[in-house]
Amino acid sequence: MSDLVLYEVGGCPFCIRVRNKLDDLGLEYESVMVPRMHAERTEVKAISGQTGVPVLVDEEHGIDGMAESADIVDYLEETYGDD
Repeated sequence: MSDLVLYEVGGCPFCIRVRNKLDDLGLEYESVMVPRMHAERTEVKAISGQTGVPVLVDEEHGIDGMAESADIVDYLEETYGDD
């Protein structure tokens, strides 16, 4: 199991943005597809306190449930980027 886990919904443009950044950085991650219906996203709610996706978990760095694609992309770049 990877330390990085991405909770996402297929076809979600915000999720795709995060997946693209993970791929650009060559990071291995586990993808967890969640239901389209917000009311059924109990796992995401338990992790992040909300039902929106994407949500990133990075156990190695103590990230328990980061939401918002822009925040996730910035975090990945700062934490795993070459700069």
